[in-house]
Amino acid sequence: MADIFKAILFLNYALLLSVVVLGAAKYNMLNNKERQYFYCIAFLFFIELLNLILPYIFKFNDTSFLYPLYIAGEFFLLTGLFIRKMDWPGYFLGFTGFLAAGFMISKYGFNYPGNADIAKVVSNIMIICLSGFTLIKEIKDASVQNRFLWVDASIFFYYSVSVFVFIIQHQIANLSENDFYTILSANNVLSSILYCSLLYIFIKLKK
Repeated sequence: MADIFKAILFLNYALLLSVVVLGAAKYNMLNNKERQYFYCIAFLFFIELLNLILPYIFKFNDTSFLYPLYIAGEFFLLTGLFIRKMDWPGYFLGFTGFLAAGFMISKYGFNYPGNADIAKVVSNIMIICLSGFTLIKEIKDASVQNRFLWVDASIFFYYSVSVFVFIIQHQIANLSENDFYTILSANNVLSSILYCSLLYIFIKLKK
């Protein structure tokens, strides 16, 4: 099972790289709201790249210090995406930016909360709520063309399952190695679905 996990993980890396490269090539075809998708995926690629090069090139034995940055950046970019798509006032975006900055200051400055996974779960729940509201609005307003509907659905599905994985993570630690890799592989498969949906949209993208 560990080999399958590694295969899916490297597939994810390849898909993520492909999405970033193609998204950059199609960037000028995106409107202002749609460009937020590219910012989100580019940020994720940047974090994954750091996690790869810091240990192997710069000999960092521990890259866990990137985790709060990842949580805050992911939260701000994704909530910003859906706030813009729902045409909410700008102060909502300012509020999520304040929460993201506050979390980083609290974590890096005071190491609070001690377990950053708590913030990750709360962040994912807020992303699920916003993506769900956006999907309902998009489905109801069928007259408006939305090229990224399936991407929004994939985001909702992925983060819903991710919350479940994080909630049971303490139980995962007590599972067998095969069960552990099975759960992580399932989560990575969902990531692959999200990347594939973005890749498909970017390939089909036209002015």
